[in-house]
Amino acid sequence: MGITLRKGPVAEIVVDVPPVNALTVRGWEELARTLLAAGDDAETRVVVLRAEGRGFNAGVDIKEMRADTGFTALVGANRACYAAFAAVYECAVPVIAAVHGFCLGGGVGLAGNADVVVASEDAYFGLPEVDRGALGAATHLARLVPQHLMRAMVYTCRNVTAAELHAFGSVLEVVPAGKLRDAAMEVADRIAAKDPYVIRRAKESLNGIDPVDVHRSYRFEQGFTFELNLMGIGDRHREKFT
Repeated sequence: MGITLRKGPVAEIVVDVPPVNALTVRGWEELARTLLAAGDDAETRVVVLRAEGRGFNAGVDIKEMRADTGFTALVGANRACYAAFAAVYECAVPVIAAVHGFCLGGGVGLAGNADVVVASEDAYFGLPEVDRGALGAATHLARLVPQHLMRAMVYTCRNVTAAELHAFGSVLEVVPAGKLRDAAMEVADRIAAKDPYVIRRAKESLNGIDPVDVHRSYRFEQGFTFELNLMGIGDRHREKFT
């Protein structure tokens, strides 16, 4: 259990943190380091990011946040999530997110910054942040759904299915849960068969022409989470969470 890296031309990063793959500050930091290390390995041509258990990712560990009497956990989580999302984006090779079950909060940050998303039929995506007295990852959700749907999802905390995202073109394939890893690996193998130097330059060039600076945009969002916590609203909503 934990975060494991299986090296090779197709590097596979597996998150297995029961019960719901909600990561602590150290967990997010470790994921960031693992993603960047995989991309820095000259042998790596593509990375598959997936998870074991009930779902892909449930975001930050709310229990860790609630146990902190100050803002240390909040600052740590914000910095660590920023680092992990940035690591997906900045990984020197394409990152394929293989998503099953729930992809919530921080999970959207990971999937939204991925180069390719493959999902199982049971996968769903959402930002419950407003119900948690927080904000963030709308930057990444906007890479998955149209603007007006993104706004409705933030305000209402509604989820969307993998099938809906497939219709938008942001999920490449939707497959039965038992075939998710195979489907992700098939896409990865096609990328890995290309000239690795060209693929690395392709990743760099595509990041360079993005219309939105995902790093700056996400940090702007995080500022409002700090405000909500300074006003005591974050704590009040987290106390309702069980």
